[in-house]
Amino acid sequence: MFTAYAIITVITILANAGIAIADFSKAAFVLANSAHVGVPQTWLPWLAALKAAGAAGLLLGLTVAPLIGVAAATGLILFYIGAIAVHIRARVYNNIAAPGGYLALAVASLTLAITR
Repeated sequence: MFTAYAIITVITILANAGIAIADFSKAAFVLANSAHVGVPQTWLPWLAALKAAGAAGLLLGLTVAPLIGVAAATGLILFYIGAIAVHIRARVYNNIAAPGGYLALAVASLTLAITR
């Protein structure tokens, strides 16, 4: 069970760290998506910081502090539920799979962290 937890959590860490970097660097696809769903560009650094904090918390949970990992996964779940809600509010469904995928990874990480 630990192997599955470690693999899924590392994938979740890499995915969230990667999208946080894209947010911090204001990649073109991030700017286009945020404009499409009505998220101001001024929010991007804050959103990126939350994703990076989630990734860092998952890493701490994997290595030294399991409860921090549980808290980080829970925070990411709430974050991505909010992202999906923003997509639904804006009626932007063509790329809703992206936050859905991140949500699925966070849910899997939390589930495996709790059951390991």
